[in-house]
Amino acid sequence: MRAAAARLRFTAASLGVPRRRAPGSTAAGPRLYSREFSPLKRIGILGSTGSIGTSALSVIESHPERFSVGSLAAGSNLELAFAQCLRWRPAVVSMAAEDAARELERRLRSAGLEKIEVLWGTEGTVRAASDPGVDFVLSAIVGLAGLEATHAAILAGKPVGLANKEAMVAAGEILTREAARRGVPLLPIDSEHNAVHQCMRGGSRAEVRRVWLTASGGPFRQLPLEEFEGITVERALKHPTWVMGRRITIDSATMLNKGLEVIEACRLFNLPPSAIRVMVHPQSSVHSLVEFVDGSILAQISVTDMRLPILYALSYPERPQSDLVFDLAALRHLEFELPDLERFPCLRLAYRAAQTGGAACIALNAADEIAVEAFLHGGISFPLIPRTIEAVLDDTPDSHPATIGEVLDADRAARQRAKAVIAAGFPAAR
Repeated sequence: MRAAAARLRFTAASLGVPRRRAPGSTAAGPRLYSREFSPLKRIGILGSTGSIGTSALSVIESHPERFSVGSLAAGSNLELAFAQCLRWRPAVVSMAAEDAARELERRLRSAGLEKIEVLWGTEGTVRAASDPGVDFVLSAIVGLAGLEATHAAILAGKPVGLANKEAMVAAGEILTREAARRGVPLLPIDSEHNAVHQCMRGGSRAEVRRVWLTASGGPFRQLPLEEFEGITVERALKHPTWVMGRRITIDSATMLNKGLEVIEACRLFNLPPSAIRVMVHPQSSVHSLVEFVDGSILAQISVTDMRLPILYALSYPERPQSDLVFDLAALRHLEFELPDLERFPCLRLAYRAAQTGGAACIALNAADEIAVEAFLHGGISFPLIPRTIEAVLDDTPDSHPATIGEVLDADRAARQRAKAVIAAGFPAAR
């Protein structure tokens, strides 16, 4: 085993849809993935042991006539990464840490799978994303840990399925520019943006008046404002609709998560912030809507199952059959209301960052992550999350990082400012 070289050569990959097996046929059992021509679309999964990654493997399992696994990038879950290698036989697998990678290589060698190349760290993830044998990359690593690999996939000419909003928030200006230069499709997997992508197939971009992103409103949609100071971690983590990770659950409670989605939508669909609106929809049945200039509105409705947007992205522009059927009888009652920006100041701050762009978007995401972590550990109260973010935004210079390295530098600087704000008790003084 070896670490991936510090400098990697990226070779452009074909953007055409590979020839597939005849419908109904399947691959002949588990076998080591081949770098040679395959009739299947070969998928590289960044974040294979997370919820999106495992859902993607479930989609691949259900469509063996269409997809195979080309590479995997896991985190620290050694047991699951080993099981995935046994089942899918990728050419390349990367772990977050060297120790885990060495143990994985030992286990694979004992299982007779020594041909699987085992790597680790950021360079290993970059290799998994840019491997010449991969046709499509699904980017699902949480936070900015997968940013460099997502960038590498684009530079290598790979179509990318984006399930990581932080990458587009922090570096969307760079990623979309490079994708446009190479004609690389960026296909959203977040349910809201995936819904918008589907609805936009009903007209041209010039015919779009605005996009409506729906939001559940979180657990505090109707809580009196005077009670916000007493919100506990336990209450904030009880989302009324979804079961999610701790940070994204808190972000949903503050609606910062929806603010990040506004920024992502601006970048994915090349629209100004004024054309991206948010509508609170507690039932979460309508995932998003697109309003056209003639007054028509198209909405995307489906089961709340991430396998559907994953299948859409992997198969685009086709729509293969699936068993994900929505019960129309469930649409007996639908509510829509505009969000209260006094109740959800994080959404207002996100629009501010979206209008400024560049370093402001990086600071918004970084400061939120630090503030949420402090709230989860009892360091600040719930209302101090937006105050911390605002203090960092106020201190962020108006700049537009031109490289991924500059983005990561700006992210580190914003995190340090957020920690300093919290340590000084500055938010409490506002």
